[in-house]
Amino acid sequence: MAGRHQAQGYSRGERVAEQIRRDLVDLLRQVKDPRVAHLLPLVTITDIELTPDYAHAKVFYTSLAGEERAGEVASGLAHAAGFLRRELGRRLHIHHIPELHFVFDASVERGTRLSQLIDAAVESDQKDKPTGE
Repeated sequence: MAGRHQAQGYSRGERVAEQIRRDLVDLLRQVKDPRVAHLLPLVTITDIELTPDYAHAKVFYTSLAGEERAGEVASGLAHAAGFLRRELGRRLHIHHIPELHFVFDASVERGTRLSQLIDAAVESDQKDKPTGE
């Protein structure tokens, strides 16, 4: 049975990581701590990297809070990690609930910046092109 999942590209670790991602998205909305609750709705979980022994999970996230509040968001996520891990333990049926390590995912911002540069280059080309062609 495991071979069938491997052939499809869905290892157990990938399925567990995806379940952790889905549960964290839901749990972030349930954080009640007034120091961080207002920031967490602005957080998007983009990916989970799980160690093979499930001891640690890198939780990649982006935030709409802006660069000026990035430290506050990171601190809030670190502060909520214990609550999130405990609640994951109630939802997941695995022997060891991973320790959560939050990592800011700058790839979305880089992608947005590249898209803006491409748009500016296309616009510049349009302006430089003679109208007779």
